[in-house]
Amino acid sequence: MPDLPDETVVAIFGDGTKLTMGGFRRIYEALPPANQQMALRDHKLWLHQWELMRKLSKMAEDEKLDQESPYKETLAYARMNVLLTAEINAAMNRVVVEPGDIVKYYDSNKQKYTQVRVKAIYIAFSDDAAASSASKGKKPLTEAEAKAKAAKLLAAIKGGADFVKLVKDNSDDETSREKDGDFATLRSSDNIPDAFRAAVFALKKGDVSEPLKQPNGFYLLRAEEVTVRPLSEVRDEIYNDLKTARSDEWLRGIDSDAKVQIVTPAFISGTPAPAKQ
Repeated sequence: MPDLPDETVVAIFGDGTKLTMGGFRRIYEALPPANQQMALRDHKLWLHQWELMRKLSKMAEDEKLDQESPYKETLAYARMNVLLTAEINAAMNRVVVEPGDIVKYYDSNKQKYTQVRVKAIYIAFSDDAAASSASKGKKPLTEAEAKAKAAKLLAAIKGGADFVKLVKDNSDDETSREKDGDFATLRSSDNIPDAFRAAVFALKKGDVSEPLKQPNGFYLLRAEEVTVRPLSEVRDEIYNDLKTARSDEWLRGIDSDAKVQIVTPAFISGTPAPAKQ
């Protein structure tokens, strides 16, 4: 983007219309991403194309094409979409979230900000014996065998076996195995399988999950640390969530107030109207 004052005239079009740097910036903000890239990549080409668009659209207006179907309806539809987006954005900007609202929400929803650091044992299985054997250099386990092995390991853990040693001797996840089973710090907002979510956030420090099935293996997860993210870390997240929730509530109110009277049921059912006698 050229570093020029907003009032700087950057071009004059064929009809004498002047384009300032500020005008260009405003147009640029309204362009789709692909057009923005082109506008920055080749300013001269963009100016030429913009002038061509201005000329053609002015010719269409002079011919009153904007008053003919389907152009009239297309323009009306586009205008409605622009304005409804503007109104929704304006409503979002009108929402006020007080600092006390954020603290109250945090105190009432601390479970939402729980995070669990886990270690993992991963027992892989495959029904494609030939492919797995070639890649692993050993006979792969079937799903039933992997499930049984995971259950056996869980029993050993409950009996006092060293989790890290079991990781090193049994886990098929090379990355976490090399880190003594360190797997991840999981948050409820993470995009994780539902089975993981329900199991992980029910764990207390030191607890081990039941075998959790995934498409190609079973996980045993141990909670190493269970903490709640501090308010200072999630304040902006809560602020945005509250703004979104309140603007959504406003929109639902507008939606519930939108009334339509159906005067021709056949329009809804799709059945033809009875022929006139």
